[in-house]
Amino acid sequence: MLARLRQLIREADPDITEEWKWSTAVWTHNGLVCSAGAFKGHVKMHFFQGAALPDQHKLFNAGLEAKKMRAIDFAEGDTINEAALKDLIRAAVVHNKK
Repeated sequence: MLARLRQLIREADPDITEEWKWSTAVWTHNGLVCSAGAFKGHVKMHFFQGAALPDQHKLFNAGLEAKKMRAIDFAEGDTINEAALKDLIRAAVVHNKK
């Protein structure tokens, strides 16, 4: 799951930079975009400015009470709405450019 998310992030924004921070993979483009980490049974993907992003596909399913961040928990075997996730990544990059 994590390998597929990494691929989708790069497809969504070929200019994104992948770094290792806080013991997890972090992607930046004009600021923090998202991070992803593998846990037992799921992968958690955080969007640092998630509360400010449009989520018309209702991808965010964790951290909904946070002031800025939002997250998506992907359980083992989940199907990824790839087009919607790429749109969300692109929206995060656009938000950083503001």
